[in-house]
Amino acid sequence: MALWFETKVRYEKMQENGAVKKVNEPYLVDALSFTEAESRIIEAIKPYISGEFSVSAVKKTKIAEIFFNENGDRYYMVKVNFISLDEKSGVEKKSASFILVQASTFGDALDNFLAGMKGSAADYEIASIAETPLMDVFPLNAVAGKPA
Repeated sequence: MALWFETKVRYEKMQENGAVKKVNEPYLVDALSFTEAESRIIEAIKPYISGEFSVSAVKKTKIAEIFFNENGDRYYMVKVNFISLDEKSGVEKKSASFILVQASTFGDALDNFLAGMKGSAADYEIASIAETPLMDVFPLNAVAGKPA
């Protein structure tokens, strides 16, 4: 199972109007530790940034799974409540999970999520879908944010 870290990279970015602006952009990295996450984001970002940059934050996420779609240019966080029945008390129990979905629009995110869940025997309900500020995702053994 993948362990996802959100990293933030601070650098000076050239704007469309030619002005230079300091930005702090979030990226997602699959790694085994905080140190590896920092090292992986540095290697992944180097080809895309000219000049100096720094990793300003590294934190673990609660992302359980990612549904990639190469046509998508944004990432949406889907909070899913999996529903189970406690056999002893007969009470319905919900456990939340977070799934990141790559898509171009909110509607595509919903469609891609439903396609990814197709064939799942688990009962679930979608609690929320929200666009994230993530710039890109770097899975282990992958190039430029695309799955290996």
